[in-house]
Amino acid sequence: MPVCPNCLYEYIEGITICPDCNAVLVDSEDLPKFEDLSEKDWALIFTTDEEYKADMIKDYLESAGIESMIMSQKDRNFPAPGNLTIVKLFVRKEDMPDALSFIQELGKDKQKNGEDSFE
Repeated sequence: MPVCPNCLYEYIEGITICPDCNAVLVDSEDLPKFEDLSEKDWALIFTTDEEYKADMIKDYLESAGIESMIMSQKDRNFPAPGNLTIVKLFVRKEDMPDALSFIQELGKDKQKNGEDSFE
């Protein structure tokens, strides 16, 4: 079945161009397959109330070759007094020991340099 590689809309046989974005349709079997993300494959390693802290640690982990993912529960639609945000940082379960030791080393280095820790 023909599929638009941009929109991912499916079309009936015989249509070759996507009417929405003008891309050439490809067979659905030719589209790249993405790995299924399952909750059981990921482990929570860090929580904070500031998104920038989770972003910094995520960048550090990825620079060390450790894949990570942020889940933010910040509501940007309605500003409210106080900060009730919970930001969670996850890594693959098999990377958890390396990630935790990496974060601990980063915290030690930051304290050594007189900087605020991540917490």
